[in-house]
Parts: sequence; structure tokens; C-alpha cells
Amino acid sequence: MRPDPASVSASVNPTTNPSHNPRHHPSTTPYVSKGSTSVSWLSDLFCVTKPVIGMCHLSPLPGDPSYDRGRGVRAIVAHARREVESLQEGGVDGILISNEFSLPYLTKTEPITAVTMARIIGEINDAIEVPFGVNVLWDATASIDLAVATDAKFVREVFTGVYAGDFGLWNTNVGQTARHRLAVSGDDVRLLFNIVPEAANYLAGRDLASVTRSTVFNCVPDALCVSGLTAGAPTDNSVLKVVKDNAGDVPVIVNTGVRAETAEPSLRIADAAIVGTALKRDGIFENTVDVARVIELMDVVRSMR
Repeated sequence: MRPDPASVSASVNPTTNPSHNPRHHPSTTPYVSKGSTSVSWLSDLFCVTKPVIGMCHLSPLPGDPSYDRGRGVRAIVAHARREVESLQEGGVDGILISNEFSLPYLTKTEPITAVTMARIIGEINDAIEVPFGVNVLWDATASIDLAVATDAKFVREVFTGVYAGDFGLWNTNVGQTARHRLAVSGDDVRLLFNIVPEAANYLAGRDLASVTRSTVFNCVPDALCVSGLTAGAPTDNSVLKVVKDNAGDVPVIVNTGVRAETAEPSLRIADAAIVGTALKRDGIFENTVDVARVIELMDVVRSMR
């Protein structure tokens, strides 16, 4: 249930008017300064504590190795609409739209990827009733551009560090990315830093606690995401706790592996969850969203609020 943001304070009451839609009532949504990196911006945006952001995994796009030319982009649009509707029927607090099936991923995407994603989001925009974000895997600049073009509220990406992983050497330039965000008028887009990326290792010989502290000090993230090995893989709660203990007031999000049976211990530590695979039929990455599984997870999370 989503209370009127006008009544939301540091202690959020999730039992008020369920018909309120913060995305469609910007005049009543509290303005949060970009200088604020405390957990409060999460409750201000999603109108609940411990928000669950459901993943809308887009089918392979033009240019991707698995793109279905016969069915075309219209089929992707129709599938995305059904996924969004199922996530919302199940009660998620937000949605993250991502090109999850653009495997294998690029760290610098072709223009066709973000262009197609913008078309898809534009065509299903009327169906989106909760705050949403975007992720063009794994391209920070393209993700910010897409967020600005579609009025997305947040972006999840790898913004800092140098990694070695399945996609080769993975470098970043957070200073350049921050300046690009300002240049394209995206300074109101929240940046969720994936500080423990999937399928990659941080190359610098530093422990996670010091990486967390320096990232918070040097890069001013809006939130830190902690992941398991791949989409759907469990996030180690001991790793999650290291990040949380060193993040100060910056929100920490458990980014993979949250299921109904594991949500409580993870969300005792984390401030929010991004969930995809667990919400699909039989908990399988390739399947479609199962409303019953969404409801099951959300019932667990609501009992904690």
C-alpha cells in the first residue's frame, strides 16, 4: 500500500491510501535535494520503508545475438507491458527496466540498444504506475541518457572501479560520468552504484570495507548495490553487512538473489531490494513474471515494515 507522500515522514506509514500513485502526482511528492544521500530519499520516492524494486527484463533487442527478427520490436513491447502489469499486480514498490537478455553484455553499448529501450518505455509508459528506473547493461552513460529521455527516477550501474570478469577488463570513469549527467540535465536522476558487480573482481588490492568508505567519500553515490555472482544468485549477507557497516547514511540495496524465504535476513541488513529471477515462474531467469510469486515475496516484506 502506498500512503500519500504529503504524510510521509522519517517513519513511514504503509497502511494508508493504497490508490495513491507517487509517479503520477509529482506536485505532492516531496522534493529531495540531490545533496541528500540518506536512506530517507528511498522512502520519499517509494513511500514505504524497505522498498522492493521488481525487474522488468527486456527480451533481446536489435543488435543482440539472440534478437528475434521475425517477431520484431513490437513483440518486445508487448512482453514488457505484460511483465510490468504482472509486477504491479503483485504489489512491487518500483520497477527497474533492463536489457537483461542482451547477452553477452557490452560495457560500451551500440546506440540501437538505448534507442530501442526508449521506444519500448515510451510505448508502455501509460501502464507504469510506480516509480521506475533503467539500466542499459553495462553502460553508465547510456543508462543516464535513457533515464533523462524517459523520466526515469534512478539508474543502476557500475560507476566506479576497475574489474576483470567475463566481459574482459571493465573500466569506469565516475568523474566523467558525473559531469555527463549534469550536461544532459540528469542531475535529478538517482545513481545506484553496483559496488560488488556480478561476475567480476575488483582489481585493486583493497578490502571491501575501505572500497565502500572511499566510494562514499569520493563519488557521492545515492545508493550502493551488493550482488551475487549472476542475476538470481544469492547475495552473501556477510558481504552485504560489510558494505552496510561502512556506508554511513548511504542506502544499501541487496541486488540479487532475494526470494520469499531469504528476504527477511537480507532486508534486516539492507535498505531495499532489487528482485528479478525470484519473481518469475518457478524462479527461473528465462521465464515470465509470476504474480503469485510477487505477492508471496511482498507479503513477507510488508510484514517487516
